[in-house]
Amino acid sequence: MSGLLGKKLGMTQVFTDDGNYVSVTAIEAGPCPVLAVKEKSVQLGFGLARVNSLKKPIAGYFTKLSIPPQKVIAEVEKAANREYKVGEEIKVDMFKPGDFVDVIGISIGKGFQGGMKRWHWKGGPMTHGSTSHRRVGSLGSSTTPGRVWRGHHMPGHMGNIRVTVQNLKVVKVDLENNVLLVKGAVPGYKNSYLTVNNAKKKQVVAKKIMPTKSAKAKVVKKK
Repeated sequence: MSGLLGKKLGMTQVFTDDGNYVSVTAIEAGPCPVLAVKEKSVQLGFGLARVNSLKKPIAGYFTKLSIPPQKVIAEVEKAANREYKVGEEIKVDMFKPGDFVDVIGISIGKGFQGGMKRWHWKGGPMTHGSTSHRRVGSLGSSTTPGRVWRGHHMPGHMGNIRVTVQNLKVVKVDLENNVLLVKGAVPGYKNSYLTVNNAKKKQVVAKKIMPTKSAKAKVVKKK
């Protein structure tokens, strides 16, 4: 398990070798300097920051490490087969086309929303005379339990939460521009910061070449 910090640039389309186009998200991933090496994780930085915009303790932390100030500081899990040193840079070439990644980000905030938009309620009757088209309605029995169950779907703040999108395929890696093209959408708005990790659940599996029907028939005739 290892990861990289980055920034969402937006979405575009690329053409495959077959002539089909694929919708991808462009992510500016790295280079990320290693700030600290711990037992199970590595502290990384991303994005150059102005010294005047930092608090003195944080600015002194980077001065002590002799590393340019970074806007974002986060920790990722260490890779088992790799050694890290403070000051070295981790670049986007750690990923290759065909790899699968998990992208973590903060989803777009949508403000206060009703239950129909937030939880996809069906809604009340839309006929004449009904007074509960999009209202909350009944929340439960009055005597038992005599309260609203915790976690009940209600209107409230929507979005602006930590979201992980798993098993996204890497389509292209641009080392010169530090850009990673990932198939599909990732959480967050443009210029929002992301964490890109190797996929936990899905790995690249080599395709097994299965014999065709004609090849099977030849084997049977030989027998």
